[in-house]
This record gives sequence, structure tokens and C-alpha cells, in this order.
Amino acid sequence: MKLLAGNSNLPLGDAIAKYLEIPLTSANVRRFADEEIFVEILENVRGEDVFVLQSTAYPANDNLMELLICIDALRRASARRITAVLPYFGYARQDRKPGPRTPISAKLVANLITTAGADRVLSVDLHAGQIQGFFDIPTDNLYAAPVMSEDIKARFSDKNLMVVSPDVGGVVRARSLAKRLDNAPLAIVDKRRERPGESEVMNIIGDVSGRFCILIDDIVDSAGTLCNAAAALKEAGAEGVVAYCTHGVLSGGAVARVEKSALEELVITDSIGNHEVISKAQKIRHLTIAPLLAEAMRRIAEEASVSSLFD
Repeated sequence: MKLLAGNSNLPLGDAIAKYLEIPLTSANVRRFADEEIFVEILENVRGEDVFVLQSTAYPANDNLMELLICIDALRRASARRITAVLPYFGYARQDRKPGPRTPISAKLVANLITTAGADRVLSVDLHAGQIQGFFDIPTDNLYAAPVMSEDIKARFSDKNLMVVSPDVGGVVRARSLAKRLDNAPLAIVDKRRERPGESEVMNIIGDVSGRFCILIDDIVDSAGTLCNAAAALKEAGAEGVVAYCTHGVLSGGAVARVEKSALEELVITDSIGNHEVISKAQKIRHLTIAPLLAEAMRRIAEEASVSSLFD
């Protein structure tokens, strides 16, 4: 097997390569003066099982195009099988038609990746389960919950834990984490979103008084939902509030918002390459999913079970 890392998240690529004890595939990925992307694979990949690592986070369009060109270069270099490894799948929130005359962009991006020549897709915590069905090629969706649950047990085992979903749509994810935390009780924040990027907390379903609350979500973008939920939980008598999110998009003033919030800590994975402002934040901590991705990639290459990772 070979591992090719795009420019979106080179530290994660290095960590996966170290875990697998293989070198990163040598490639020249650069831009012309007009920002056109050029990719040249600098070693033989004919007949190889190649994994292309690229998160399609900000700048989403550039990273997506880089991924497509890498896949095309590998296909034309006669790679036996190409697996697109997307720790963060951009456009995943556009998974349905929220109104008339709107696109389903997640399906469009799935088509682009397939047409470029990918034979398989590997991702982490897709925003919606149906996105797996958008691909006409085998697609594995990994879960960060095992990594998060181990961290929670190591740090907060002495607390009176309660898992909280920041919205109704995340209940399944929250229930899964609660089960891993010895069937911790579950609460739900009922909110109403007036417009994209803004949320208003309406009610808390469940008694959080005296509980140490673990907010769980897949994506934290503007952080408005998490910060509002944390404030509401504290007002309802929660002992403390910590948030765990797989994908730390953290756009705009999200980092400053988290720093000023009632959250004691926001824990994110390294599925997205970190911005300098995030690394300097006092309340934001990182967990690595490199071993999780590396083990899944090893099992795919060996034609072994991936789902048994979560048994």
C-alpha cells in the first residue's frame, strides 16, 4: 500500500504514515501563477493500493480540486486501487433540498470523486448517514466516539456525567457516546434556528442539575450552537460543561466565541488542519484520529473487517 497526502492536512498524513511504518508517497503538488493546481507523482504506483488523504475543509474548493487532480494523476499512473481518505468531507451539510431550487451539493461532490477515478472512500463522522449512499463505490464511515470516550473516561471518570446533544438531530450520536460511557444519562437541547449560522436555545429536555455535561457534535463551525447550549446548561444548574466535536471548522469569530463562553473546554480531532489561532486558544484541545484512520486503512488494504474496529 502507498499513502499520498494532499496539502490540506500534512501533519495528519505524517502521523498516519508513522503509525503504518511506511513513507509518504513522493509527489509534487503545487500551483501555477494563476492558482491552477498541478500534481506530479514522483514514484512508481503501477499496480499499487494507494490511499489519498485530503480533508476538504477551508479553502474547501481548492482542497477538493487538489483531491480530484491527485486521484486523476494516480488513475493515469495505473494505480490498482485508489481510496479517497476524507477525514472531513466538505459540503456534507448540503445533503438534502432545504427549499425549492436548491442543490444537493454533497451528492454532486460524491459524483465528482467517483468520476475522477476513486475506487473507494474512507471518511470520519459524516454529517448525515445517507451520504454513504450518495457514492456509487464502497464507502466506510468511521466514528470518533471510541477515541472521545477513552479521553472522557481518563479525564472525567470521577464526575457525575451526562451526555448532551446540542440539537434533536444529534440524538443518535449522543446516545452512542452515552452507551460507551457506561450508559450515562442523556439530555437534549431543543433549539430553534432562525437563519443559517444562528441559533436560539429554547428548552433543555432532561434534568442536568448537578451533572457534569458532555456536549457532543460532529461539526463545530461558528460555535454559536455550542456556546448557547453551554450557557443554558449552566443556567439549568450543570456542574460544568465540556464539548467534544469531531470536526473543528471554527470559522470567523468561532475561536473568540469559545474563549468567552461557559464551556470549560472544547475538544476537537485533527481531522482538519489547524489554524494558528486555534493552536493558541486556551480552551481548545486536540485529539488525534491518526491511529483510527491508519488501522482502517491497514484493514482495507488487507481486505479485513473495518466495522470490527467499533465492536
